[in-house]
Amino acid sequence: MRKVKDLTGPGHTDQFGIGGTDLGVMATAPDGRLVAVFGDTFERAGVGGPGWRSPVVLFADPATRRAGIEWTGSIGPRRRYADQALPYHHDSMINGLRVSTVLPTDVITIGDEMFLHVMVCAGIGHVHWSEIHRSTDNGETWHHTGATWPGDHLGGLFQMLTWELGEDGYVYAFSTGFQRDRGLLLQRVPADRIADPRAWEGWGFREGAWAWGNPPTLVLTGAYGELCLRRVGGRWLLALFDAGNYRIDVLNLDGPTANLYEAGRGTALHGASWYREDHAGGHVAQLYGPYIVPGSTLDDLHLVVSQWNTEKDWPYRSMQFAGTAPGPGDRPAPPAEQPGLDLRTAAGDLAKRGIGWGLKRLLK
Repeated sequence: MRKVKDLTGPGHTDQFGIGGTDLGVMATAPDGRLVAVFGDTFERAGVGGPGWRSPVVLFADPATRRAGIEWTGSIGPRRRYADQALPYHHDSMINGLRVSTVLPTDVITIGDEMFLHVMVCAGIGHVHWSEIHRSTDNGETWHHTGATWPGDHLGGLFQMLTWELGEDGYVYAFSTGFQRDRGLLLQRVPADRIADPRAWEGWGFREGAWAWGNPPTLVLTGAYGELCLRRVGGRWLLALFDAGNYRIDVLNLDGPTANLYEAGRGTALHGASWYREDHAGGHVAQLYGPYIVPGSTLDDLHLVVSQWNTEKDWPYRSMQFAGTAPGPGDRPAPPAEQPGLDLRTAAGDLAKRGIGWGLKRLLK
């Protein structure tokens, strides 16, 4: 993949009071605008300091996607300052539990409504619960639907989630834990009952066969982080951060219940050391969070990718990359040797630190 541009940071999001931020999961609002939801956000270029809020929402003109996404606005009463989308205070007590931050995992548009899934967290890899919020005004305001799941739901594998609406009226969702050391589960829910936890059902293997309604079974083993499932060009693409192999992969599926071990799979970006970065060549240090940009095609696939130097706290930003999706029969190529880089050590370190590494220091 080639780097298109930096999406956040100095010269890109200063006008919204955003110096440092990450994530940037995207969907198309009912009115046609691109809606991007970011995680922990600060006014200065890095992690920490004034203006800590999460999640925040930026809007963009979809016509700018190919050349590089251009932001047109944000939510909140100040309009030119991206305010926090949900009403809570960082490092406070909520329902008797200490909450450091609330992080977005995915956003989806269903008819005239948008739904946002978030994790309510207390530090590194510790999710108290997850919940769904709804917007009926194109992502301008968000309200709790009442849908919540405890952090240990499905053995802790319903924390980070990605979802997509199928033609059959079901929303399909892959999920994993926030620790970046677990595999994936698959569930589905009728689109009109997305905010009803009782309506969700698992895809599981029992008595020699896979079927809906069984307790969900791992559909892919490994060590994964952020996920993004989208229908593109008649296919289902699953972009994911493969923490175990320190890279971002994209899977090309016939449908959500396809065998993920046999699906076409390509590596979009390889992890690298900070001394061996080559964005033009697809090597990015401390990368995570691959999110598919709406309007992508199989031949022109755009991803929002995050990067965080957890030692220096800058760069801490989201970037846009573009390339082609893997074909149905593709397999990841082995990464080129990079002297001085131990992939296993780098991946393990990143997985342990997780998104909340900087927050650990903030809360000391």
